Amino acid sequence: MKILKKILILPILLLGSLIGCSSGDSNDGTAPNTPTINVVINTEVVGTTTAMPNGDGSGLVKYTVTPSSGVSYKVDFGDGETAEPASGIFSHTYTESGTKSYEIKVTVFNGLKYYTATKPITVFVATKEIWGDEFNVDGAPDTNKWGYDLGAGGWGNNEPQYYTNRPENVYIQGGYLKIKTIKENYLGSTYTSARLKTAGKYSFKYGKIEFRAKLPAGAGTWPALWMLGDNIGTVGWPACGEIDVMEHVGNQLNKIFGTLHYSGRSGGNGDSSTTIISNATTEFHTYTLDWRADSIKFYVDNQLFKTFTNSASVPFNQNFFIIMNCAIGGNFGGAIDPNFVSSIFEIDYVRVYN
Repeated sequence: MKILKKILILPILLLGSLIGCSSGDSNDGTAPNTPTINVVINTEVVGTTTAMPNGDGSGLVKYTVTPSSGVSYKVDFGDGETAEPASGIFSHTYTESGTKSYEIKVTVFNGLKYYTATKPITVFVATKEIWGDEFNVDGAPDTNKWGYDLGAGGWGNNEPQYYTNRPENVYIQGGYLKIKTIKENYLGSTYTSARLKTAGKYSFKYGKIEFRAKLPAGAGTWPALWMLGDNIGTVGWPACGEIDVMEHVGNQLNKIFGTLHYSGRSGGNGDSSTTIISNATTEFHTYTLDWRADSIKFYVDNQLFKTFTNSASVPFNQNFFIIMNCAIGGNFGGAIDPNFVSSIFEIDYVRVYN
């Protein structure tokens, strides 16, 4: 009988030991593991109604993530934007126009481990102008919007012009910005012109930019509507990226160039496409860039002529500023008509949309 009691007692002691470990105690006295987190993402697209199931067009979405406090968060909104909110209650405004679907990804850290959840969301964003200049006030361009590149030196392309901000070279008249290229002797140069830019005043990331312009005539003229990355001062060119919405050279009349420059695609090796239009120098046309996280598209008069696949491997996912100028001659402009006296590059408006 004593032998039986001993046999029964042994498994009972073993069972008690197992129960003690499952409660979080350990033989070495360390603390138990933090419990697993179940991450839940709740979304509210602002302005959702039966008639507008994807929101009121503002693009604003409110998020509530549980657990909502006491942990850290990392959020990928699916549109190229990320955040590290202080709590699980936050919001985000999508800016790409149209009805788009995204997948939000939330990573929660509980002190020991990372837990991730994802959720699809569809948002409607109304198209709206977010910046622009209609050039409706005669005189000098608005200094709150435009600055200048000044001087000579070839501008990396052996161009002979000197860029000024003189009223002889740049002015607004009758609802149009006019950039006038003149053959004249000026501070050691044989031509003058102007190059306006929004650097330090305005830049944007993604959206649509539209110019309405009439291009200058004359062999050697080289008008351009383009953009550079804000970080050019730190990383240089072409690492900052360059987007040429429109370039035209008088020696190739009516051929419109749309080009992207970046590391490995500089100078004459740019990623470029062309289209032929009529009356480039005698009529106004619209030159448009549709710039998104996944694509960059070039249009003339709403006709698509170039599509580029955007990705994280190229520098077109940051803020860019706007440039408008007219060069003459140089590596791309080519031979200048010896009878050239002057020409005018006219811009009706510049508009930036979300």
